[in-house]
Amino acid sequence: MKEYVEHQVKSKVETFFKGFFKVVFMIVAAIVFLLLFGYGFMLLWNWLMPDVFGLPVLSYWKAVGILVMAKLLFGNFEGKGHKSHSKKGRKQFRNKMNDSCKSDFSKWEFYDEFWKDEGEKAFNVYVERQQNDGQ
Repeated sequence: MKEYVEHQVKSKVETFFKGFFKVVFMIVAAIVFLLLFGYGFMLLWNWLMPDVFGLPVLSYWKAVGILVMAKLLFGNFEGKGHKSHSKKGRKQFRNKMNDSCKSDFSKWEFYDEFWKDEGEKAFNVYVERQQNDGQ
């Protein structure tokens, strides 16, 4: 019984430390990623913006500050559920628009025949009516 309890305690301690180190690793990896992203942004800014727009060269922390400010101004802080909901809404809207465009353009195969049979005559009648209404 004593061995079983020791094994359970050891297992729980190992699980705790594995989870703890995973969390610490993820936090460190996120910080490293953000630091590298800020450095890449700084390099890209300093390569393009001064020459193209005459803007000043940025230091590393100013570049990171601009990224944070852009996230605050243009980013959203909603949860994943809201994003998936808005993506679903955009997808439904896109599908609706695609269906309406397909139905509109599917009729164009008859356009040339219509124009030969009725269109030119109808257009000439319309032009004459407009000219008579204008006088």
